[in-house]
Amino acid sequence: MSGPPSSAHIAPPVDWKNATGARGVPLGARAPFTHAWHEPCADLAPFVEHYWHVSWDLPGGVEHTRATLPHPSVHLVHEQGRWRLYGVQTGRFARTLRGREQVFGVKFRPGMFRGFWGQDVAALTDRIEDGRMILPDFLDKMLADLPLLEAALRARLPAIDPTACQAYDIVARIASDPALLRTEQVAKATGLSPRALQRLFHAHVGVGAKWVIRRYRLHEALARMDAGAVQD
Repeated sequence: MSGPPSSAHIAPPVDWKNATGARGVPLGARAPFTHAWHEPCADLAPFVEHYWHVSWDLPGGVEHTRATLPHPSVHLVHEQGRWRLYGVQTGRFARTLRGREQVFGVKFRPGMFRGFWGQDVAALTDRIEDGRMILPDFLDKMLADLPLLEAALRARLPAIDPTACQAYDIVARIASDPALLRTEQVAKATGLSPRALQRLFHAHVGVGAKWVIRRYRLHEALARMDAGAVQD
C-alpha cells in the first residue's frame, strides 16, 4: 500500500504492469494466469488504489481453483459480461476457473469508498451487489473501457473526507508495521479509544481493526513462504 490520499475488453492504449508478485496470492495459484495492474489518474488516486486485469486460457476439460486472501478493499469488477460490486470479503476467496476468460477490476483504497457508497462500508462486507448501484449510466452501456470508466468515476467523485483519510492512514500503518499485533496497540498509536477505532473502521473500512491486523500479518507470512519457495 502506498501514496496515502491527499485531497471483457480492456481498451488500449493502457500501460499495464506485470503483477505476478501480487500480495495475498500464493505462488502456486498464479499460473497459468496473467495478472496486471494500472495506476489511476492523479485526481482519482485518493480513492482508487489501482485497476487490475486477470486473464487465463485453460484447455478444454481443465479446471483451476484460484484462491486469495483479500485485502480490506472494495472492488468494482467486470466479469462474465456484467459488473459486480464486491465488499470486503472476510474469508478466503476461491473460484474455480475454466476455458478462456478475463476479469477487470477497480480496487478502491481501504477506507476511501464510503463517499461512493453513501453509507457505512460495513453494510457491504461479504456481499456482492450489482455494480450499477455505483455507476448506473456507465455500467448499463460500457464494458471495461478504462478511459471511459475513469470519466464515469470522475463524474461521481465525492469530496475528500478527512475521517476517511484517517481510516486509510491507519490501515496503511497496520500494513507497514509488523509490530502492530493488537487492536489496543493501534488505538494507542493513533490516539483513539478502542471504541472510536471500531466505529471508524465500521463506517469507512468495513471490517474491524482486529481483522485488518490479522489479515496483513497473514500476508506477511505468505510472502515469507513464497520467498522460501523461490529460494528452493
